[in-house]
Amino acid sequence: MTGGASGIGLATVRRFAAEGARVMIGDVDGQEAFDVASRLGDGVIGRRCDVRDESEVELLLQSTLREFGALDIAFANAGIGSFGPIAETDLDEWKRVLEVDLIGPLLTTKHASRHMSAGGSIILNASLNAVQPAAGMSAYCCSKAGVAMLAQVAALELGPHGIRVNAIGPGLVRTPLTEGMWLVPSIVDEFDENAPLATDTSADDVASLVTFLASDDASSITGTLQLIDRGAHTKRYPDLPARLADSAPAGNPVP
Repeated sequence: MTGGASGIGLATVRRFAAEGARVMIGDVDGQEAFDVASRLGDGVIGRRCDVRDESEVELLLQSTLREFGALDIAFANAGIGSFGPIAETDLDEWKRVLEVDLIGPLLTTKHASRHMSAGGSIILNASLNAVQPAAGMSAYCCSKAGVAMLAQVAALELGPHGIRVNAIGPGLVRTPLTEGMWLVPSIVDEFDENAPLATDTSADDVASLVTFLASDDASSITGTLQLIDRGAHTKRYPDLPARLADSAPAGNPVP
């Protein structure tokens, strides 16, 4: 599992461990991955892995095989965000988001599929933004739309080998990656206004979806994007530039 040291990844590691699975955590924060593994017991191992680096992804998969003897499930979860209008895009930053959010899942799928047998399951963390655009988030939205399509193509190619591939599309979930949203309460309020269901979505809720897709109960499900967004895709995404402008101190406009 990539990005397993915090947020949705950490919640999923805990859920998998509770279900009796042995878990290899790969995270760019190698120390945090090691610390999480130490807290969760012998069945969990933490390693540093930068998903932009193919050699590190390959090493993570090889370590999994060496430690556990087999690979049944892969969750490509690592991701980052970025914000800024297209007309003022910093190309290096745009590339950085795509490298983590799209190339990372590609490399994880590439190397995981080489070591899986029939019955294996690969889950890719996309986003509500795979299907719903958001002003100021072009790199993130494009990468997540790419992840959703990657799941479909991989499902086509790997289905004959008995390997399933699905993507998940969380809406707003409070994690270290999204914590900044709560610094602008009007953003969270607008998310709530545009979600038909009033209940919040937690990282544990998403972990439950990942666990289902990894299980035999989902043996006929592949090539899908499973949204877990309180129905937010039926409405619209919050106007982030407007909400940020409203909250900016006078004389300090949002970039």
